Amino acid sequence: LPVLSVLNPVPSVETLGTVAQQAQRVQQVLPVTVAIRNISFSPRQVTSDASFHSVSFSETDHPKVLITGGLGQLGVGLAKLLRKRFGKNNVILSDIRKPPSNVFHSGPFIYSDILDYKNLREIVVNNRITWLVHYSALLSAVGEANVALARSVNITGLHNILDIAAEHGLRLFVPSTIGAFGPTSPRNPTPDLCVQRPRTIYGVSKVHAELMGEYYHHRYGLDFRCLRYPGIISADSMPGGGTTDYAVQIFHDAIKSGKFECNLKPDTRLPMMYIDDCLRATLEVMEAPADTLTMRTYNINAMSFTPEELSQELQKQMPELEVTYDVDLVRQAIADSWPMDFDDSNARKDWGWKHDYDLPELVQTMLNYFGVETRMVGAN
Repeated sequence: LPVLSVLNPVPSVETLGTVAQQAQRVQQVLPVTVAIRNISFSPRQVTSDASFHSVSFSETDHPKVLITGGLGQLGVGLAKLLRKRFGKNNVILSDIRKPPSNVFHSGPFIYSDILDYKNLREIVVNNRITWLVHYSALLSAVGEANVALARSVNITGLHNILDIAAEHGLRLFVPSTIGAFGPTSPRNPTPDLCVQRPRTIYGVSKVHAELMGEYYHHRYGLDFRCLRYPGIISADSMPGGGTTDYAVQIFHDAIKSGKFECNLKPDTRLPMMYIDDCLRATLEVMEAPADTLTMRTYNINAMSFTPEELSQELQKQMPELEVTYDVDLVRQAIADSWPMDFDDSNARKDWGWKHDYDLPELVQTMLNYFGVETRMVGAN
């Protein structure tokens, strides 16, 4: 690959003459001064001593947003929120899967494979993308079942995203996770900066993403922003293979059969958040002025609870719910290495993060979504 691509303006035929004539002129006039209008760069091409800063869009314009992995739990919800804010056609969902009809007709959707660098680059250029939200990833339990695929998607795919974002001056959001911490990290609470030695490929890939994003920020001026999500609870999507997914599955099973079998121990405490809080935090950190950000990777949190506490809160409104436990040793080992509670004081101080949903509000909102006739709803 060339070290640097220099795209000079193309002279007219009258000015240029023949190639031979132009060559003669170059030989006769030395040294040659070349007027450069455009320099196209990529971290794949630059020299080790190069230095530059990404160019952001005008603050008065709406961003043009691309969301990778858009058919996951968070992508559809974030697209809906951003389209309300910036306009339907300014937010493009992408994935390698065929979208359901309601998603396809809700706004722009495009096929995008993050492992295909050329395809991804064309999408960014052709659609004049200014924000890139990178949700493509294999989650914790799924990643452990297929480490090679997780390494490819979560690490190689990330490298493509970073290079393209730096090359085209994008504002890049990459989520991280409670899984970025390990058994040697302080667990209650877990601060923004501490030892991180995760024991899953998902966690390792997220630590890699945090560090690479911050490196590109300091080295290339990339406007990288990252939030460590806790377990995310959403009513309108099915669990996707994460260790915290029991907190979503319990609502589906409670309504379907009145019974739930939990794969974690009843006293396993983990930080959690309702999806509306998560999506709002993502938008808020993306809109935050750069000079308010004292770091590029933040913890965010709303609540921490155990399966037993969630079950008890749900049983207040569905007293017939039966909860049993059949512990999955793999998932339990993962959960035992994760934070019990997140310290998100820096996010609250720097850009005003504040959650809306605690455990009672979470349970009520989930049941209302499913249209459950509970005693409390009836009383209200």
